[in-house]
Amino acid sequence: MQQRPPARASVLETLLLGVTVLIPTLAQGAILRRPRMVRLAARFDTNRSANRTLANLRRRHGAGPVSITVPGRRVVLLLSPQDARHLFSATPASLTPANREKAGGLRHFEPDGVLISPTEVRPERRAFNEAVLDWGAPAHRLFPALAPRIRAEAQALLTRHLDSDRPLGWDDFSAAFWRVIRRVVLGDTARDDHRITELLAALRADANWLNLLRPKERTREAFLAGVRAYVERAEPDSLAALVAATPCAEGAEPAGQIPHWLFAYDAAAIATYSALALLAGHPEHADRVHTEIDGTEPDQPATADALPLLRACVLESLRLWPTSLAILRDTTAETTWHNGTTTPAGTGVVFSSSFFHRDAQHLPYADEFEPDAWLDGRNQGNWALAPFSHGPAKCPGQDLVLFTAATFLSALLRDHRALLLLPRRPLVPPAPLPHTIDHTALRFALTPK
Repeated sequence: MQQRPPARASVLETLLLGVTVLIPTLAQGAILRRPRMVRLAARFDTNRSANRTLANLRRRHGAGPVSITVPGRRVVLLLSPQDARHLFSATPASLTPANREKAGGLRHFEPDGVLISPTEVRPERRAFNEAVLDWGAPAHRLFPALAPRIRAEAQALLTRHLDSDRPLGWDDFSAAFWRVIRRVVLGDTARDDHRITELLAALRADANWLNLLRPKERTREAFLAGVRAYVERAEPDSLAALVAATPCAEGAEPAGQIPHWLFAYDAAAIATYSALALLAGHPEHADRVHTEIDGTEPDQPATADALPLLRACVLESLRLWPTSLAILRDTTAETTWHNGTTTPAGTGVVFSSSFFHRDAQHLPYADEFEPDAWLDGRNQGNWALAPFSHGPAKCPGQDLVLFTAATFLSALLRDHRALLLLPRRPLVPPAPLPHTIDHTALRFALTPK
């Protein structure tokens, strides 16, 4: 049977995609958010414009992939849930996560990370990640030891906020969450190791330029040497200690997996902070969350199924405002999509997270805060909703991230309510929620219940 290529975007459509989708995405920072650009994106709600462009593209060309012209590169945009399912389920067999542009960015700080690993070593690195992160287990083995530390940092943040005359802002929240991240991943002595976080931030800022900048070798080596030192120290009840103790295949590069965990956990901080804003704007859901928290003891043993509604609120934050603006793959073999069109090996494939997560054609509550959809089965099996990806490349740290976020929020909200002071346009119904949010501009007051 003769092969049929995907529909091709016109020159005008390609220019519109560049202006409304590509430029705003790159400007905000794919690897490290640029606050000024995020502020501008939120002001003009650029994700809404991008989603409108992609929806119009689907109306003109159908739900199959659409090919766009990029100099020196074959690229297709996915527009249907069926193709989203194929994207995730065929990874890494015929769609590699080691996409050319992604690899160009992540090599700046995680050259041995599983996401950009060559095909021949990826299985052993993936297996090592799953072993340390207890992927598939009922609960991570470190939950009981980590919960008191997470609560302690949340309580310290709360105390500082209540003792000051300032609203709770992103800088203070992020600093507190980074103390959690360092303690969870590297150990308690890393709590105040701001230098390792600053080195990572500098490398991530360069990584925003993807293949256009060469990695800063000295900065990268200083950062990776710091990570290796924590693995050698192997502080009890830390991921670094598990890295040191977990047997692995020769090519697994154990310490080389840690940079990605630090990077991914930073996105969890944004999602947690945004979930706080959603609860502040939806008092009926906040009341239910407080009832859920009141039903648990402060020092109750940590389990994977604790605080399900609060975890669902974090997932809903990631659906509404994805921290991964796009999920990228490269085809490693000829690939046939749901409408019968075919793309050759070496084609870049783009899954626009905000478009799929806010696709009103397939999601009745696209622009609403609907955490119950993560609990009642409505989102189950929906491959177009990918806050932690799907399939064989799904994030093995999902349970650990959601546990950390829910535990942190529960400590903040146990005896207090969140009042959203900024933005001035509140995130409350019945108005549709914006598609783009500036998390750095959110300001809260935490008042006694």
